[in-house]
Amino acid sequence: MNYKYILITAFLAVCYFSFVSFDEDEYFIKGAEEYENNNYKQAAKWYLKAAEQGHLSAQHNLGYLYDNGVGVTQNYELALKWYKKAAEQGHASSQANLGLMYDNGSGTPRDYKQALKWYQKAAEQGVAMAHYNIGLIYYLGKGFPQDDGKAFELFRKAADQTYSLAQYTLGLMYDNGRGTPQDDKQAFEWYQKAAVQGVDTAQYNLGRMYEKGRGVTQDYKQAVKWYLKSAEQGYMNAQFNIGVMYGNGQGAPQDYKQALKWYLKSAEQGDPRAQSNIGMLYENGRGVPQDYKQAVKWYLKSAKQGDNIAQYNIGTMYGKGLGVPVNYSKSYMWSSLAAENGDNDAMKNRDMAAKQLSPSELSIAKNETATLIEKINNKKTSND
Repeated sequence: MNYKYILITAFLAVCYFSFVSFDEDEYFIKGAEEYENNNYKQAAKWYLKAAEQGHLSAQHNLGYLYDNGVGVTQNYELALKWYKKAAEQGHASSQANLGLMYDNGSGTPRDYKQALKWYQKAAEQGVAMAHYNIGLIYYLGKGFPQDDGKAFELFRKAADQTYSLAQYTLGLMYDNGRGTPQDDKQAFEWYQKAAVQGVDTAQYNLGRMYEKGRGVTQDYKQAVKWYLKSAEQGYMNAQFNIGVMYGNGQGAPQDYKQALKWYLKSAEQGDPRAQSNIGMLYENGRGVPQDYKQAVKWYLKSAKQGDNIAQYNIGTMYGKGLGVPVNYSKSYMWSSLAAENGDNDAMKNRDMAAKQLSPSELSIAKNETATLIEKINNKKTSND
């Protein structure tokens, strides 16, 4: 979630570094012109000439090119070298990016103390990203004791400079009451500020606030609007939610084809809820021709990730022979998993399947169920 600073423009550099030799500025200007014309290799060549003569903005820009593999082979060690040269001479953006290198362990062993040191230097010069990243150190407890109060103050400093990720995170803190009393209206306001700037998670959370009527009057149309903005950027949860809105006809005319479209996008990213809902659309022939085999396919994808609704439904499919041959052992197994959360219907299906099995078959089914539960739980743990 960290953003890096853009290249320093030639005009600003010339204005700021008027005291350096003409050759340094000339090299830097040529590098900037080549960069603007997408001639990145040539840009790197000219930036290097200027950087070797001590031009701070050229050193920063050369670090940026190596950091991102633009016009040169990506090389974090060289990025670190050039950021550090500029940072040690007081270049604010280089100080911020150098802090990020230490924070992420890029080109150097991860070192949160060094990260904090350089972020603080950049923050003292008013760099919003540095305030935000210091906030993250305390918010997440990276190398220092976790401190929501400090994090909140730092995020607020960055947010007041219109730094979009800080605005989003501030909304999150108000939403969850971390570092500040819980406040839906404040959460809504900060999510909105970040959403307008295009932060996909903020757009999603803004849609959620409109859908639930939290901090704002409930408005399904506005919820659909912001979910769509987020979903179009590829945010999985928004893709699922917009599918639900279309499926239920909330904020938009009911449209199962549109629901399927967005469920598929979410499902492709591994969302078990979307996979389960796709199964239901195929099972009931909504937005697609009824197809039990496709329903089974999607229920299984979801059920293997631990979705209880899908586990119940796939247990029912095996019990009734819909899309698959009747298999009471598998019906017992999946119904048992769904029953783990106290689902009475799942318990009934499990018990009905058990009656169709011999004692030896039931013993095997129980063992397979235990193995599957362990496998699913292990997968959940590894994903957390």
